[in-house]
Amino acid sequence: MSEPLLAVDGLCTNYGKIRILRDVSLTVGEGEVVALLGLNGAGKTTTMRSILGLTPPRAGTIRYDGRDITGRPAYQIARLGVGYVPEGRRMFKDLSTLENLQLAENGRGGDWTIARVFEKLPKLAELRARKSGRLSGGEQEMLAIGRALVANPRLLLVDEPSQGLAPLVVEDVYRMLAELKKTGVAILLVEQNALLALRVADRAYVLDSGRVVHSGPAAELAADRDRIRTLMGLEVAAS
Repeated sequence: MSEPLLAVDGLCTNYGKIRILRDVSLTVGEGEVVALLGLNGAGKTTTMRSILGLTPPRAGTIRYDGRDITGRPAYQIARLGVGYVPEGRRMFKDLSTLENLQLAENGRGGDWTIARVFEKLPKLAELRARKSGRLSGGEQEMLAIGRALVANPRLLLVDEPSQGLAPLVVEDVYRMLAELKKTGVAILLVEQNALLALRVADRAYVLDSGRVVHSGPAAELAADRDRIRTLMGLEVAAS
């Protein structure tokens, strides 16, 4: 069997003296969508930050495309082809939609050009001259995804894309993620709304208090509402 695109093994990460992640292991294969689920404080965002080099782990290994990237600086990991759509979007609010995309281009070339982003996200094309600080939450989320794509990642880490968005806007965002899946971009998706994430995911992991408490096919977990409630409490009810 070929090595997965991303392999995390035995990850332990602290904030100061407080242990957040406890022996977390997970994999993401080429072109695969993997959901990382759990309640607030479970360690989902810390897992992403550890993979990205933003919060280096205390123990464990992270391998990407066969390379050990454990503890590497974030800019090196990004150059290897790992994109990030952060929680809260984090736009350059005084710059236009187009300028935000231009800043994210890495100059290496690839299938994801600004023109292609505008083709796939026509609303952004309409708003290319508008300052990103004046975009709605849903428009900013689409821009955050587009900004990550123009760097032509093989692996995209997406953190809480539904946060703070109206239900109809959330549907648009998840349609975009489903379209990305068809293009072969691998995605690690952090989400509190379990059923939303499981609709597009191939596999799922559930974190609780910094530990993996469940892993398996997304479809099997989605079909077992009682198990989701046991693993994640009331977060399933909204879907």
